[in-house]
Amino acid sequence: MGTNWNKHTLKKVFTHIDESWEGEVSFLQKMGQFPSTLGNEAPIQEFMAQFFKNELGLVTESIVPDVEKISKLPGYSPPEWTYENRPVVIGTWKSDGPKEGKSLILQGHVDVVSAEPASLWNYDPWGATIVGDKMYGRGIQDMKSGIAAFCYALKAIKECGIELGADVILESVIEEECTGNGALTTLAEGYIADGALIPEPFGLVGLKAQVGVIWLRIKVTGSGAHVERADRAVNAIEKAYVLIEALQTYRKHINSQPKHPDFSNVNHPLNVNIGMIHSGDWPSNVPSECTIEARVGFYPGEDPQKIKDEVKAFLLEEARKDEWLRNMEPQITFYGFHAAGVSLDTNQALFKTLEMAHERTTGEKMDYTVITATTDIRLYNLYYDIPTTCYGPVGDNMHGADEWVDLNSVKEVTKTYAAFILDWCGVRAGSSQP
Repeated sequence: MGTNWNKHTLKKVFTHIDESWEGEVSFLQKMGQFPSTLGNEAPIQEFMAQFFKNELGLVTESIVPDVEKISKLPGYSPPEWTYENRPVVIGTWKSDGPKEGKSLILQGHVDVVSAEPASLWNYDPWGATIVGDKMYGRGIQDMKSGIAAFCYALKAIKECGIELGADVILESVIEEECTGNGALTTLAEGYIADGALIPEPFGLVGLKAQVGVIWLRIKVTGSGAHVERADRAVNAIEKAYVLIEALQTYRKHINSQPKHPDFSNVNHPLNVNIGMIHSGDWPSNVPSECTIEARVGFYPGEDPQKIKDEVKAFLLEEARKDEWLRNMEPQITFYGFHAAGVSLDTNQALFKTLEMAHERTTGEKMDYTVITATTDIRLYNLYYDIPTTCYGPVGDNMHGADEWVDLNSVKEVTKTYAAFILDWCGVRAGSSQP
């Protein structure tokens, strides 16, 4: 076990977590009732700032991302929207005395994807409804439950009168779902540590690899007309199908190539998703323009810009096979995610400490997973040399209707994080005694 603490210390903290459980569930419900979609994060971030300051007693700062500053940094992804009144919130528990352990960042994102169409839900997406051992709501699994877990893990340690041997930084960030610029802002402002944990809800397992992600937009121009003369017009939606089929062909192509070793057992590691399509404004008009927006995955070790160049060249080559698109070349642009993939060495101390914390909480050895998506861990590992992984609760329907989290697993994650903090940061002599 970590410096100057024992089984009694851990039992005391775990007991406090049990006794505070109703408060943690209530806190998670309050978080879930904020519809914190892109651009609407200000209210929940004010709530988080007040919690960090008043409930946890942390030195708290709210920082609005500065595009001019972060755009010069590796890992930056280009947004198409403003950051006005959309801060990240950081709370710091400064260790009192010489550093005896390792400093730690606990980070989570409050931005969530849309709950539409809400008609598909059986529960209010913003109601944080509890049924049995599950809580339902948009963002409850991904990933407000994880934030609640690390907040109440630290709260238990503080309220048990334990003094840590190194600083702990709590972060509530924005834009994990589209750029990662919220996390990048905290790093740019100097919030660094010896390690970091992010409680993404992958089910009580550690994360050892994730793919890279880019977003692109394809604008197809046709020749619009009244439907009466449709035979002499060119329908932009129909021409867009050429590019949709090209994206499908590209998806088959990249998945037919040799796999990255971390993904050797994943059947379909690289997803190309056509997420949005916009066209037309009248049923009896032949549309003149059609815009497709898509997401492309790629393996760790590949440069996002190289993938962008490759995708653009592939699509234009396919477009040239069509007589109309050969002369009316589609416009292909990129925005949002410019995210490299990550492959991690699980022999690092961070992972061994997490394995021990998991085993102390669950009595079982911890497994690892790889994901065909991205998380903020890439920014810490790739550009700031901060070992970081994900470990979070169990749930389902992430980004879908009736998203839910298993509350029992949230309590387990809270205890695992508490055990991790004690071991990683260390405990000052005398503060953990009965």
